[in-house]
This record gives sequence, C-alpha cells and structure tokens, in this order.
Amino acid sequence: MGEAQAKHDVFQAIADPTRRQLLKLLAGKEMPVTVISSHFPMSRTAVSKHLRVLSEAGLVKERRVGRENRYSLDPQPLQEIKEWYAYFERFWENKMAALQFFVEADRSDDPV
Repeated sequence: MGEAQAKHDVFQAIADPTRRQLLKLLAGKEMPVTVISSHFPMSRTAVSKHLRVLSEAGLVKERRVGRENRYSLDPQPLQEIKEWYAYFERFWENKMAALQFFVEADRSDDPV
C-alpha cells in the first residue's frame, strides 16, 4: 500500500492568512503554543486549531518537551507550492516583457 495521504492539502493550509502568519513566525524557531498565541488576537484554542491544520498538511512539526508541545516549521511541503508557482511564473514573465516592449515602443514615438 502507498503512503497515507495528508489530512489537509498544503494549498488549503496556507489559504488562511492566520496560518501563513504562523508559518512566518515559526520559520527557524521552535515555540510552545502559549508563546505562539501571544502573537495573535485570538484564543489559544483557536491558534491550536490552526496549528493542527498546518501539522496535518505536514507544514509544522510538533515535539513534546516536558509538559508542553513545541512547534516548528517543516518547509519541505512548501516545495509543492514552489513548483506550482514556477510553472506559472513563465506566463507572468512573458506578460511583463510584452508590457515593457509596449511601453518602450510607445516612448520612442513621442517627440523630444
């Protein structure tokens, strides 16, 4: 049998602005939920629910230290988003190059 599927899709997990803030906060750090929740205007329970979604998507690791759980970012699943973005980036670059060509061509028609 194959690997178990993540409960939440990475794209679903980062769709929420609070969860994106959580990822930024946890980048390169490990923190207990009490410290994490002090950065947000919501209850610790609400923060824990967001952390659970991130954890189920594989974006956050949880480690037990004494009586508290500490959370840290696991950036590996973000690779999927990077690959998706890279595919579509070429379309944006083409549009920007066409716009630059249009603007520069328009300027060459202006009398000095």
